[in-house]
Amino acid sequence: MASTKMIDIRRGMVLNMNNQLYYCLDRDLNTPGNWRAILYLKLKNLKTGSIVDERVHPDDKVDVVYLETKDYTYSYKDGDDYVFMDAETFEQVTLNGQMVGDKIQYLRENDTVQITSYDNKPLDVALPQTVTLKVIETEPGIKGATAAAQYKSAKLETGLVVQVPSFITEGELIQIQTEDGKYLGRSKG
Repeated sequence: MASTKMIDIRRGMVLNMNNQLYYCLDRDLNTPGNWRAILYLKLKNLKTGSIVDERVHPDDKVDVVYLETKDYTYSYKDGDDYVFMDAETFEQVTLNGQMVGDKIQYLRENDTVQITSYDNKPLDVALPQTVTLKVIETEPGIKGATAAAQYKSAKLETGLVVQVPSFITEGELIQIQTEDGKYLGRSKG
C-alpha cells in the first residue's frame, strides 16, 4: 500500500478509503478559473459493488492498493462453499457461495478462473470469456434447420439453461459466452 495525492489517481487504480476498497471507474479534474481545483471520482466499492461519486481536493492523500490476481482451478463444492486450488502452489482457498454466485453455472471441475485478492483475502472471481459445455438435455433437432432459424432451450452439464439453434442435439459440445450466457457456436473439440 502506497500513499499518494488524489491528483495522481487514474482509472483502474484501487484505493483504500475509510477502510473500504474502491476501484476508480472515472475521474474528472475541474479547475474553475481562479478558484480551487476539485477532483471528482467515480468509485466502485469492491465489497458491496455499489458505485459512489466522491468530490475531493487534489492535494489530499489516499492509500493506493495493489491487488493480486492468480489462476486457480475449481476443485469441488463443500456445502454452500466452493473450493479452488492455486495452479502453482496447490494451496486451496474456499469461497462462499455468495461470492461465487451464478458464476458456478459456467464451471466444471478443473476449470480455470482468476481470483483477485488483497491481503490474502479473496475479493472477486473472474471467469474466462467463453467456456465449452456439453448439452445434456434438449428437444430433438429439426432436419434442415439453419442457424438463423428458431432457438430452443438446452440444459448443459453444469445445470445452466441457454438458448441454442434448433439443430443442436444432446451430447454436443457448445461454446457459451460467460458474460451473458449467449450461445456462440459448436465447439471444435
